[in-house]
Amino acid sequence: MPLCQQNTLLACFLFYIYAAASSKDANVPPSTPIVVNYPVFNPAQVEPPASLLLSAFPGELEISDYCSQLLRIFGQRYVAYVNCLVPSARPVKVCQNCFASYGSLVTTYTNISSDQMGPGNESCRDSLLRGDRLMLVYMLFNNLKDLWSKSACDRCIMDGFQSLTNDTLYFMSTLNQTLSCFERYQLGNHTELCTNCKSAYKNLNALYSGMESNQTLCIDIEDGMNMTRRLWSKNFNCSFPREETVPVIAVSSFMLFLPIIFYLSSFLHSEQKKRKLIHPKRAKSYSSSLVNIQDKQS
Repeated sequence: MPLCQQNTLLACFLFYIYAAASSKDANVPPSTPIVVNYPVFNPAQVEPPASLLLSAFPGELEISDYCSQLLRIFGQRYVAYVNCLVPSARPVKVCQNCFASYGSLVTTYTNISSDQMGPGNESCRDSLLRGDRLMLVYMLFNNLKDLWSKSACDRCIMDGFQSLTNDTLYFMSTLNQTLSCFERYQLGNHTELCTNCKSAYKNLNALYSGMESNQTLCIDIEDGMNMTRRLWSKNFNCSFPREETVPVIAVSSFMLFLPIIFYLSSFLHSEQKKRKLIHPKRAKSYSSSLVNIQDKQS
């Protein structure tokens, strides 16, 4: 204790702590690891903030039961349409397979965005479409609407999303006949396939060209025609002269021979002009020589 008498109480306290730690370290073998136990964080034991416990906002900020029902129906029909689109991506059949589900989605969105009042004289347009900056319902619907427009499905579907148009049904029937012909002869000689399926393939091409001119093509028809042409030319190595190439060849041949015709006509025209110019000179010289001979005789 003499040391404690010469120093302050704090220094004495630190000295005894150091001495106690040194004595403990001396009793621990050098090879024994020192394990430090840290406290374990358990999220289940932590109480969440009070803001996460709110299940609802005040009544005046909540949407009505009618709007909640429309929103739930919109979500169900949105999922139904997307579930139809994914399996119809390849080969492309998004118009003929999914027009009914898209029509139901359009009907629901029209009810949401309409100015007409629902039960209780309330409209859901402002609360569901413009209630926040994200405008999620509006963005979701417009993404699918853009997809429908890019697919040009309106050209193949009757008004009101009732059924496919008659032109589309007829094209699909003709396409099925052509593909059935391909399946019938594809295992044999492809030369036989090219011969026996030439008429069906030619009719299909003519029908497609007519619908292209009338602007009645949708993505289903375009993809079906492209795949059929790929089968015909690449897989089966078939070909046939197209009728529209005949006028092109005729015009090209005419343009090729046009310079020759021009120079030949110019040459003949110049020769004829020379003859007209020379002929009077010869006649004049002949008449003058005849006069001279008569003078000499006289």
